[in-house]
This record gives sequence, C-alpha cells and structure tokens, in this order.
Amino acid sequence: MAAALARATARLLPAAGAALDAQLLLAHVLARPRARLLAQESELLQPGQLATFEHALERRARGEPLAYITGRKEFWSLELQVSPAVLVPRPETELVVERCLALLDSPTARVADLGTGSGAIALAVARERPRWQIAATDQSPAALEVATANARSLAIDNVRFFAGDWFGALGAERFDLIASNPPYIGAGDAALDDPALRHEPPDALSSGPTGLEALAALIAGASACLLEGGWLVLEHGATQAAAVADLLVARGFRHVRCHADLAGLPRVTEAQRPATTAHSPTQSSST
Repeated sequence: MAAALARATARLLPAAGAALDAQLLLAHVLARPRARLLAQESELLQPGQLATFEHALERRARGEPLAYITGRKEFWSLELQVSPAVLVPRPETELVVERCLALLDSPTARVADLGTGSGAIALAVARERPRWQIAATDQSPAALEVATANARSLAIDNVRFFAGDWFGALGAERFDLIASNPPYIGAGDAALDDPALRHEPPDALSSGPTGLEALAALIAGASACLLEGGWLVLEHGATQAAAVADLLVARGFRHVRCHADLAGLPRVTEAQRPATTAHSPTQSSST
C-alpha cells in the first residue's frame, strides 16, 4: 500500500495536496478512514482495488474535483453528498451560514436559500436552528435530488425544497432572511479555465457577461419576498463588493455591510429591508 501511495502522489504532482489527495482516494476505494489507512501501509492491494484506485487517480489527474470522485464533501461539519449536478461546497460559503445565524436571534424564523445546489447553506442553518423553517429552491431537478438526499441522510426535517428560478418558487410567502450563493463569475473570466471548474455545472458558476446578473436579479426581487426588517445575505466575487453594495443601496436597502472570508477577501454582503418608517439608506465599510 505504501508503494501504491508513493506512485499515486508522484502521478498527481505538482498539484498542491497531491499526497493528501492520494490518501483520500485510496481511503475512499477501500472504504476506510484515512488514519487507519496510514496505519496499514504494509498491506498489499488486491488487483480489483488497485484497478479502482488507478481509475480514480486518472480522474483526479485530469482535474476532476476530489469531491465528485468520492461523492462526498464536508461543509459546516456536515458530510454532504455531491455530484456534477451541484457545485462543490467551498469553505468561504460557510461565511454565509455564519451571517445568517448572527443576524437573527429569534428562536423561530423563516429563511430562504435560493439556488441551494447540494443544500449546503440551508442544511447547515437548519442543523444549527432546528426550530427555524427553511425553504430551499433550485431550478435544477438534479440538484434538488442531491439536496433532498442530503436532508434525508442527515435527518434534517425543517427544510422544504422547491423547484423554480430564484423567487419564482416561493409564491406569496415572506421571509425573515433570504440567503444565496448565486453564480457570480463573468462568462469571459479566466477563472472558468481552471480544470476543476470545467467539471462543475456552468449555470451555477456564471449567469452572464459581467457575473453580476444573478446578483442584480436577487437584489431586485428580494424586497417583495422579505418581511419588513428582513435581511438579504449574498455571496459574491472578491472584486464585486462595491458593485453589490451600490445595487443594494439603489434598491433602498439599509445597513449594507460586507464581510471578508478567511483569506481576507470581501466575500459576503448583507443588507436589511427597511421598515416603512425607515430613513435614508445607509452603507457601511467592509469588516
């Protein structure tokens, strides 16, 4: 096994994390925890195991995300099923969950997660606040299948899933908070040439030439679905914070604030729908 891991690591180099990827792939093939794998390095692989491992390595060497090969990705301490029908949940999106939990201190609340994909945001919030009622929407039936499967496997029962484009699936319901990690990469952005992104659903990555199209649509429609004083929480690109803030202020939102992710990049902007007695819109600097 040690020799197979050494060969696999060499095959995946010079990619960052080559050794870890090789270990995780072999642990997946053998259905063992990685720690146990490392303690049994002298064990010989059976021919069938070796062939399966080689196939997984080939997929990873072509740039396919590890999560698609293993079918699993951890997010907010939840183990989520993933497939090429959904984006691979990323650590920076956990900031959206953090802000949702920080903005509402009520024991009960109504929250919507638009474009839920794997259900990562909705399920993380629901796990932390089991008395909140979460509505999660997606226009992709395949993505909703992944999300509902995750809810079942995690035994989370306070999330409802709806098929539809953004607000179209919500009907007349109003919410205390709406969150979304929409597609925000511009159609011509060089980031889309990343080998890993080429395996992810294009519609979940880009919504138009500038990357602001989905964000603008969410901001334009949010007030009609938010209760007075309700919050909108949006993930966006690191260069889009100012444009998102301008769109929010133009729509009358107050308390517009941007928060940085763990890399220090402006990543999540929140804003509040004013009550009817509110004064002029305000904007604050990034935190």
